Amino acid sequence: MESATLCDTYQRRINYLRLSVTDRCNLRCFYCMPSEGVPSLGHGGILSYEDLHLIAECAVRLGIEKIRITGGEPLVRAGIVDFLDKLAAIPGLRHLALTTNGLFLEQMAGDLYRAGVQRLNVSLDSLNPQTFRDVTRGGEVNRVLAGLDAAVAVGFPPPKINMVIMRGINDSEILDFAELTRTRGCSVRFIEYMPVVKADGWQRLCFSGQEVLQRIRQQYTLVPVDKGAFSGPSHDFRIPGAKGSVGIITAVSGHFCNDCNRIRVTATGQAKGCLFSDEKTDLAPFLLPADREGLCSALQRIVASKPEGHGIRCGEYEHSNFSMAQVGG
Repeated sequence: MESATLCDTYQRRINYLRLSVTDRCNLRCFYCMPSEGVPSLGHGGILSYEDLHLIAECAVRLGIEKIRITGGEPLVRAGIVDFLDKLAAIPGLRHLALTTNGLFLEQMAGDLYRAGVQRLNVSLDSLNPQTFRDVTRGGEVNRVLAGLDAAVAVGFPPPKINMVIMRGINDSEILDFAELTRTRGCSVRFIEYMPVVKADGWQRLCFSGQEVLQRIRQQYTLVPVDKGAFSGPSHDFRIPGAKGSVGIITAVSGHFCNDCNRIRVTATGQAKGCLFSDEKTDLAPFLLPADREGLCSALQRIVASKPEGHGIRCGEYEHSNFSMAQVGG
């Protein structure tokens, strides 16, 4: 049976759902959340796995083909492997991915693979132990690297690495990360710093995707790579001979909104058509009791109201403050 097609008012096909399962995280990266003052919602404040599964089922029924599980850190939530196993079995779901900071990956990689997760994205902003500790407020980079090895050992393709590039903090490591596409076969995504929490002088951290490519081209040739059916917003390139690719995600310097194919649902059931939009819809009223038709209609309205683009640019800031962990990245 041919799958449904979900389009917004700008004729963008929406086939990708980012589904957050928790607001909790075992790191506290400074660009994601403040050092304090963001209390966890606790188990009672977030949706049950049954509710999250119902949302996923309805989304796939409407035309969503790819689901990425996010957080917070999804691997800190008890029962996550069983949930993923049930999610992978939804008829019509073609791609199940998960984003993690990698700290628990060494122990859990095998269970995730057997549950049906097809691809891992690992957030890794520095290969330097001290810089990594500073950015994450205490993380150990060696645990993440061990997790990358474990993922490949159990059968995953080399994980994609998400690196938030910040001027004066980790931009000196651009070539080191590009080299991972050759030595580890990883695909590396350089993500422009986005000011989710407004702070004076945030523009000084901005390092554009074009600057990243210029830096890499000083040492390597880059060949454009065609994007796959489930690719995200990155512009991808390959160093000849490398198994992995280099990509830039230019959320600030060069908006990719025209090609945006996603919606997102937070762990509390708030659905958004755009990360930086203040508009959201509460899905909780359709969950207890389960109202599949009402939930499908709500998801369709979210897609229909998806904005043409966001207003973040270097020097400009138009959205309300939020913690990335609360929204799902």
